[in-house]
Amino acid sequence: MSLLHKKDIEELNTVNSENCISIFVPTHRAGEEVLKREDVLVLKTQLKEVKHKLSKKGLHNEDINKMLAPVEKLIDNSRFWSNQSDGLAIFLTDSFFRKYTLPVYFKEFNAVADSFYLKPLMPMFVGDGTFYLMTLQLDNVKLYECTKYSFAEIVIDDLIPKNLQERVGYDYEEKNLQFRTQQTGKEQAIYHGQEGATGKDKKEIKAYFRAINDGLATILTDAHSPLLIVTKDYLFSIYAEINTYQHLVKQNIKVDIYAINIFDLHEIAWKKMAPTFDQTRKDKMSLFLAEQGTGKTAVEIEYILPAAFDGKIETLFCENMADIYGTFKKENGTITLSKGEENDSSISIMNVAAIQTFLKGGDVYLLDKEDMPNPNSKVNALYRY
Repeated sequence: MSLLHKKDIEELNTVNSENCISIFVPTHRAGEEVLKREDVLVLKTQLKEVKHKLSKKGLHNEDINKMLAPVEKLIDNSRFWSNQSDGLAIFLTDSFFRKYTLPVYFKEFNAVADSFYLKPLMPMFVGDGTFYLMTLQLDNVKLYECTKYSFAEIVIDDLIPKNLQERVGYDYEEKNLQFRTQQTGKEQAIYHGQEGATGKDKKEIKAYFRAINDGLATILTDAHSPLLIVTKDYLFSIYAEINTYQHLVKQNIKVDIYAINIFDLHEIAWKKMAPTFDQTRKDKMSLFLAEQGTGKTAVEIEYILPAAFDGKIETLFCENMADIYGTFKKENGTITLSKGEENDSSISIMNVAAIQTFLKGGDVYLLDKEDMPNPNSKVNALYRY
């Protein structure tokens, strides 16, 4: 699975070309949809539409085929399609190509403009159901990237020690690592045996955990998603001491990892995380409604877009699968809205507002129309000041 960081958005946003192609495809991890190559068919449809748009712009078929060759190669790559998540995002020009397999569901969509269409990626960077789940044991550690409906293991074997002994060279007494479990229900296990560590034992564990923390830091840079840890209480207290990831969930899940499968563990983890995600959204929406009329909110794109460039927006709510097209001159802030859909001279102004809000440190939420704070506008902004 491809991890997406803020630096990726920054890089994608710097690409400017006459034909920046953005393609979004919903995908499946397994099942009949994969066997029937339904995801491939969706991509083929999107490619057909992109070819039509490029042809309308005057490009010759030879140039179009050359530009789209990297995507065409994916169509017959069975290994690629058997390792998908919930959504596939593709960005390319005649000299640039990036693809991201992400735990975000995308409605099939494509755009051809002078910059990439990045708004659908915004849920990766707010509390919209994406979190990390780490099972932490002295002899094994696994990391997963999860959403409400999905999970995918992130391979970290080359980033962390295999186990405590490999890191510290210490023959930790096996009798102190063993425990018996008595299953008391789907979400709980009772542990017996050593439930703490002192002196040299704790020092060795801390060294092992510090190596894990340092390894994870190389891939969690710029990440904003919560990190939830599954481990015994005394191990969690030690890890919390050395942890440097700012979004560590303060309470761990304690279950017998050896007696539970990842499907049930993911369900337990989501039940723990769901209130956090929902409350964050509710708090921001309540604040927007409370600040209406004070000058700290806006629903007109003419005010919102310049504010996004100025870093004034704390939170931006965008109606999902809706758009506002037009032209924008950053030099004098002039905005001209298009009467209808995208055309050769227009851009998605909502996309630009979302990207600029994010790059300036704001949060961007994509919501259904009925869930918008002010559903009469496609875009709502809550200002910092």
